[in-house]
Amino acid sequence: MKAASNIVLAGLIGRGIARSRTPEMHMAEAAAQSLRGVYRIIDVDTLPVDEQNLELIVHAAEMTGFNGLNVTFPFKMDVIPLLDELSPNAAAVGSVNTIVFRNGKRIGHNTDLWGFAESFRQNMTGVSVETVLLIGAGGAGVAVAHALADCGVRHLKLFDLDTSRAQKLAGQVEANRAGITVTPVTVIDNTACADLSGIVNASPVGMAKTPGTPFPLALLRPDMWVADIVYFPLETELLAGARKLGCRVLPGSGMAVFQAVRAFELFTGRHADPQRMKAAFDAFDEIPRETADA
Repeated sequence: MKAASNIVLAGLIGRGIARSRTPEMHMAEAAAQSLRGVYRIIDVDTLPVDEQNLELIVHAAEMTGFNGLNVTFPFKMDVIPLLDELSPNAAAVGSVNTIVFRNGKRIGHNTDLWGFAESFRQNMTGVSVETVLLIGAGGAGVAVAHALADCGVRHLKLFDLDTSRAQKLAGQVEANRAGITVTPVTVIDNTACADLSGIVNASPVGMAKTPGTPFPLALLRPDMWVADIVYFPLETELLAGARKLGCRVLPGSGMAVFQAVRAFELFTGRHADPQRMKAAFDAFDEIPRETADA
């Protein structure tokens, strides 16, 4: 069964995502384009244990007639073996956050890379990109690392609790992008942070379900800039500490909006309006809908 041409049926798979703003953005944009948008939250944490099977969830969505799925923490890498094809972007970074069901095939894309890069370009003009620390080398981190290279970062330091994962990503980025050196670091201390221009958190630390800060606030300096990809809460502990010190900050809202813009275009074949989708994102807390607690 396939959705009618005027219906966009999509969903988001992840853990701890009940308050995601993604459904609001997609459904508002669909309505603005005279489409009927249906976007479902598939929070694996809320499913019975025997139904927490990624392969079965993807299969069920495909058989139900979904146009596609978004994929978030912690499934961006795990979903790849379940797909038939990868876009060049997804293949290069080894991470998928958008699946399109088309002509009997499951095609994996990565819209996180462009989403972060576009947010950075539009909101962080003029900042130094000489040396940046990226925290998190998982599914989101691989996309952000490549995006930082595309934004002109010269020297990228990588920290992940899984040191082998950081080492693998370092080699991957250097192989895929010219003009950047990538160095894994095993600890975040004064030595590792002495020459930093900026910091990006691409780990889940700071999310509502995993509170805290991945970077010691005592090591922040006013001349640093700080970006976070977490957007629930929008003001993470890391961003609040950086803002208090006078650092220039970039919240996760920008990446969330721009990755959704590209995903909407992949689901529908239509261009999306970034300002309209941002307005839907910003209105989430003002006029919460049923999906807020789904």
